[in-house]
Amino acid sequence: MRALFFAVLIAGCSSQRSSTPAPPASSTPVAAVALIDAGALVPPPSASSTPPPPAEEEPAEATFEQMLPIMGISAASCPSSLASEPRIRCLVDQRYAGDTKAAGLAHELWVKWKIVAGVEAPHTMDGGYRGMIKIEPAVPLNADRKHLEWIVAAMRDFDQFFDELHRVGADAGSPPSAAKRYRFKPIMLRFMRSVAARTPSAYASDWTVAWNLNGSLHTSADAVRETLFHEMFHLNDYAHPSSDGSPWSMPALGGIYNDIVKACGATTTCLTPFTPNGTMVRGGTYYSFQPGNDVREYAAELALRYYRDQRNRLRHPIPAEKPFKCTGPAGDPKNRRAWDLMRDEFFSGIDAVPACP
Repeated sequence: MRALFFAVLIAGCSSQRSSTPAPPASSTPVAAVALIDAGALVPPPSASSTPPPPAEEEPAEATFEQMLPIMGISAASCPSSLASEPRIRCLVDQRYAGDTKAAGLAHELWVKWKIVAGVEAPHTMDGGYRGMIKIEPAVPLNADRKHLEWIVAAMRDFDQFFDELHRVGADAGSPPSAAKRYRFKPIMLRFMRSVAARTPSAYASDWTVAWNLNGSLHTSADAVRETLFHEMFHLNDYAHPSSDGSPWSMPALGGIYNDIVKACGATTTCLTPFTPNGTMVRGGTYYSFQPGNDVREYAAELALRYYRDQRNRLRHPIPAEKPFKCTGPAGDPKNRRAWDLMRDEFFSGIDAVPACP
């Protein structure tokens, strides 16, 4: 794999998908299943790589030259005599030749969010407990255009969500940029296929999300939207480093996570009150606590749950599920502490969810 600053966060296909939440071990309700696949972590490369900019400092948009290797198109296909934007449109049209609707969606991603929708480089990756996985570049054309449609819909939703969250923060006296600390643009998208496998569904590094057109998770607009938010958390996590250079989640949530694992191990009934989402790993336990993952995956699921709980509160008079901050065994503060830490670090303390009864 390419030398990257971030650890590569893999979302694989070993989770058990369901339209209903896992049954609670007690009267404490559990979140509806989070449509995120089981994953593993590939150890990060040397820390000598160039660190990313802070999440709240969005970098400049990609140049034509920077887009070329991601799009996989020869520069000669789009002559330098063209002005910048027409030349970029030419690059998109060349990449998505044969499907004008797909080209239009890819161009919308660039124009609205400065997202480059290109292709992954061919390589063989270490999938942890999944073994070695061959990755090939792929373009979401025709029948696969639905991936672009779902991702565009997700980006529109994120725009709306953060605008709504900003208004909540503004009403509470937060500064104008307070709700923008969780960065979701601009990023690079690299489409690919895994050979003879449906894993990984996605992985993230260096403000880039690789997206598997064969991924087992990518079955609906909601699944894609939540998978994308989960993957983007990993990027934000590393862009909020702790004093030792590790991602924010490791020292911030490590104590809570370790206490839960120490008490429960991999016993599903014990973990049920503490999991942010109900996704299960086939033959294992909740994805948030699956052995082989660590606190970074728990944190990504917690960020997703924050998004879901806020979104439910902002858009539905009667939320679909009990907020995570109000769950957990009676008298146990772990879920509320984790929620508060996530809320304060990435969402500037903004919380549309009322106080727990």
